[in-house]
Amino acid sequence: MTSRPVYHFNSIIARTPSRSVVDGLRAEDRGSPTYEGVKAEHDAYLEAMRQAGVKTTVLPPLEAFPDSIFVEDPALVFTEGAIVLRPGAATRIKETEEIAPTLREMFDTVLDLPVGYADGGDVLTTGESVMIGLSARTDRAGAEALRTCLDRLGRKSEVVATPDGVLHFKTDCSLLDDETILSTSRLARAGVFRKFRQMIIPEGEEPAANALRVNDVVMVGADFPRTIEMLDKAGYKAVPLKTTEIGKIDAGLSCMSLRWFSSGKGE
Repeated sequence: MTSRPVYHFNSIIARTPSRSVVDGLRAEDRGSPTYEGVKAEHDAYLEAMRQAGVKTTVLPPLEAFPDSIFVEDPALVFTEGAIVLRPGAATRIKETEEIAPTLREMFDTVLDLPVGYADGGDVLTTGESVMIGLSARTDRAGAEALRTCLDRLGRKSEVVATPDGVLHFKTDCSLLDDETILSTSRLARAGVFRKFRQMIIPEGEEPAANALRVNDVVMVGADFPRTIEMLDKAGYKAVPLKTTEIGKIDAGLSCMSLRWFSSGKGE
């Protein structure tokens, strides 16, 4: 294992939103996004990634899969290799067949989750371990199978609980640096981050917890000024990005890319 911080990336995979994205899954109806709105947010996200020093591979849209813009759920990627997951939503499980060929082109090692269900949105990589949150989309069988895959890649892992009513583990948290987690108060109360310093999201801005540390910057939803101010005061370089439209389909910043530090194949 390298001592490189886990938030140092030089490569991402993203996917252009389809026009069907307006029909994406959502736990509650906050109105449908517009295609133009989602596309604008996605374009700004890709530009922020490039500004952060990351090479972007952008895959074509998949009209048959409204949620396919959210490439983080059907797969995981690391310097050591990739894992093709089994998404917990029935309408998304065949997204794996669409992204697997790209992963096999870009990684020497690609593993397949053999049983159960696991979404990438439930997986938080820290310097300590890969944390796998049990949720409505990630079951115990999938989590344990994922631990076996991670072990094959040389990655330590642990299974943790996601609070009831939270879609994905990373809906409520993100990594700020090797020692610090950005978390909602409800997830912090679960005690899963005892080893870390915790920064708690201001009440009323809970969706801001799905921020994204990429190299020297922290990408954060632009609709959350108190969180942005808190990060700025703590010395982080916050990059506000609009997430208004993707937020209507239960998504945040981490969902829209697969991120890794590439040290060879595909470069």
